[in-house]
Amino acid sequence: MAGRVDSDKVKEKASDNLNDLPTFHAENMQNNAKVMYYSRTFMSIIGGVVAGILGLTGLMGFVFYFLIMGITSVGLAAKAGFSIHSYFDSWNKILLDGFFGGLMSFVLFWTFAYDIVHIF
Repeated sequence: MAGRVDSDKVKEKASDNLNDLPTFHAENMQNNAKVMYYSRTFMSIIGGVVAGILGLTGLMGFVFYFLIMGITSVGLAAKAGFSIHSYFDSWNKILLDGFFGGLMSFVLFWTFAYDIVHIF
């Protein structure tokens, strides 16, 4: 049979549960997203130039892009000390956010560098 619950203990448990909730500062989250976006864009540009200089064409160039973005994701996670939930609200933020956004920059610099080195 269930006993009577003391109301003070329920209030203490409720306040403890509220303290356990993670809190995020909106400005810090925006700054983290901006840094991640700039890092991915920069790595897309550098990766495109390297792919163009190496002479990668077709599917191998896109495989190189996905490899560069994977390395960038691991680098960002390492920068966060692999404690992603302290800086972002989910793993998807660091793994997939901006993944395809840098693809246009990659293709632009990939074709530009390939044209300069291998065609002209």
